Amino acid sequence: MRVQGRIALVTGSSRGLGRAFALALADEGADVAVNYIANKTLAEEVAEAVRAKGRRSVVCQADVSDYNQVITMKGTIDKALGQVDILVNNAGVISDKTFVKMDYPQWQRVLSVNLDGTFNCSKVFVEGMVAKGWGRIVNMTAFTGQAGNFGQANYAAATAGIMAFTKSLAKELAIKGITVNAVAAGFVETDMVRTMPERVLNRVIEQIPMKRLGRPEEVARAVIFLVSSDGDYITGQELSINGGLFV
Repeated sequence: MRVQGRIALVTGSSRGLGRAFALALADEGADVAVNYIANKTLAEEVAEAVRAKGRRSVVCQADVSDYNQVITMKGTIDKALGQVDILVNNAGVISDKTFVKMDYPQWQRVLSVNLDGTFNCSKVFVEGMVAKGWGRIVNMTAFTGQAGNFGQANYAAATAGIMAFTKSLAKELAIKGITVNAVAAGFVETDMVRTMPERVLNRVIEQIPMKRLGRPEEVARAVIFLVSSDGDYITGQELSINGGLFV
């Protein structure tokens, strides 16, 4: 129970990695706010799973790219659970296309959700952490932001920007008892990855030294490490979990 009594928000937690993070945090003793943008049914299922572990939960619909919606979400969480101690900025989208064929809306949407969303949530929730003198922020990045990737100029730019944001915020907030770190995931067994054509997925797995996809719970364990007392002296870092794909 490494985060016993803490209150956590995981954005984009109705499925995939976000769902794994929410359940792992509940297993370790945190109450969890479940954020979603479209699928309320899945979000409610995650919240029920959190409650089944003996923790409190609330479901919050919000598009993190919209600052005002994030402010409204904070009000809902404050009323239902209290001030957020742990923020996992997980919500993200992809819109892959070669740069020549990529249009501005595709570029803008990915930057808005992934990068602006990380700013919006950090900005809105950090005030409560500063007041408490304790907080943990984990931002999800990706190996794409470290190495670049064909057809993902928008996603690579967003995730690289998140890491630069993470380092800067870590330096500003360390004195206030708040750590800010990032987790860069490789290819993980999620719905998004499963939609890849089989031939493409097989080619990706062949490039991974461990010759397999990651599992959501493997990434979740890294998040728990960073937000618990185990990670008290770690800030401004990017932990890569990719099976050796990018070293």
